[in-house]
Amino acid sequence: MRIFCVDDEPLMLKMLELAVREAKPDADITAFSSQTELLKEAKATGCDIAFLDIHMRGMNGVELAKELKAVNPKMNIIFVTGYSEYTGEAMQLHASGYIMKPVTAEDVERELSDLRFPVVPKENALLKVQCFGNFDVFTPDGAPVHFDRSRSKEIFAYLVHRHGSSCTIKEIAAALFEDEPYDKKQQSYLQILISSMMKSLKKVGAAKTINKSYNSLSVNVSTLDCDYYRFAELDAGAVNAYANEYMSQYYWADFMFNDF
Repeated sequence: MRIFCVDDEPLMLKMLELAVREAKPDADITAFSSQTELLKEAKATGCDIAFLDIHMRGMNGVELAKELKAVNPKMNIIFVTGYSEYTGEAMQLHASGYIMKPVTAEDVERELSDLRFPVVPKENALLKVQCFGNFDVFTPDGAPVHFDRSRSKEIFAYLVHRHGSSCTIKEIAAALFEDEPYDKKQQSYLQILISSMMKSLKKVGAAKTINKSYNSLSVNVSTLDCDYYRFAELDAGAVNAYANEYMSQYYWADFMFNDF
C-alpha cells in the first residue's frame, strides 16, 4: 500500500505523517511539502491513497485531487483541512474521506477502513507474475518458478490471462492446441500437463493460486502480484511498464484491458 501525504505547513505535515504511520505502520508512506513533487511522483510510480491538505498556497488540495484523478481515477483521495466550508467541493470529487485537523491515528484508521476503492495487499501474494514482454512466474523473493513442462507453464499463463474466469479443460485445449481434435488422447495429455503444473506450484508453496472444480480450473487472483492486473487497476508503474508486448511467446495471448 503506497500512501502520499501533502501539506505546505511543515508542522502540520509532520503531524499528518506521524498519524498515518501510527495507523498503518507497514505501508509505504511518503510526505511531500510540494504539490508538484507529489503529482510528479504519482505519475512516475503510482499511489493508492493520497492525504491532501485542502488549504495550500498555489495549487490547493481540490485542484491537486483533480490532477491525481486524471492520473488514476481509482486513487483514494482523503482530504485534510481545518476549514469545513470546503467539504461540499471536496466531496464532489468522490473523495474516499475527509478529516478535520488536528489529525489523529484514529481518524486515519477510520478512513482507511472504508475506502472508496479498497486496496488489495500485494505483500501476501504467493507468486509474482510478469505478463508484459515474455510470460514469467516468480516466488515472492524473486526466484523463477520452474515448470517441468513448457505446456504446463502455458496453461498457467492462460489461466492468468483469463483473470479468474473458470475455464473448462476443453477451452484450455482449444487455446493451446487450436484445431487439433479434442479426443481421449488429448484429454489424457492435458491431465498430465495440469498435474505437472500443480506439482510445480506445490513445490513453491503456491498450490492455492489455482481453484479446481469438476472439469474446470481458474486462477485465484487474490494470490498473485501481477503486472497485468495492476494495469487494470491503473497502477502507474504497471502502465509505464507496458510496451505493447503481452505474453509474447504465446500466439493466443491478446491484451484484454477492455474486458476487465
